[in-house]
Amino acid sequence: MPIPRKFDRRPPERDETRINEMIRVPQVRLIGDDGTQVGVVSRDEALAYARQRDLDLVEVAADARPPVCRVLDYSKWKYEQEQRQKAARKHQKQVHVREIKLRPKIATNDYETKKGHVRRFLDSDNKVKVTIMFRGREMTHPERGEALLMRLADDVQDIGVIEQRPNQDGRNMTMMLGPVKKKETAPPKADETAPPAEAPAPAATAQA
Repeated sequence: MPIPRKFDRRPPERDETRINEMIRVPQVRLIGDDGTQVGVVSRDEALAYARQRDLDLVEVAADARPPVCRVLDYSKWKYEQEQRQKAARKHQKQVHVREIKLRPKIATNDYETKKGHVRRFLDSDNKVKVTIMFRGREMTHPERGEALLMRLADDVQDIGVIEQRPNQDGRNMTMMLGPVKKKETAPPKADETAPPAEAPAPAATAQA
């Protein structure tokens, strides 16, 4: 049976920027297309000023009294705004929290496999929540779970640090690991990379 698609039912974001005839206040503080302060003028004067230059009148500070409007190419301005927002989102670092679950009596092969997953997550700059799950009489020896968590932290200490020490929560014990911040390598000094300068050849002695 096919899995039904989940539709995003949120309404699309509306552009609430007022431009041209959408600006209905009697007066505005006008900024020209070259960035100069024209001053406080009527809305109709500001519209005429924009039309003479084949540009738009755009409200850029609606809360000011009177509102501040600027003359510009609205389509081009909106495109540049969207590009700046995309660039800002691209440079934002997304940190995800991955979870790995272990048992106190985990076999050696399983432990090595889980450790490999933890190293891979940390190497990808993700945080890792490690959970020890206790069952039955295992609850009477929580120190074994803590020892296992600390062993794992020691095994990945070259790429991970403990952000939250082992903490008992009911039948589970959790620990949070975070990636080690990578240090930026400084560029080599000029005198370390440049080959040594050769000594100038001695000048030939003129023959009499």
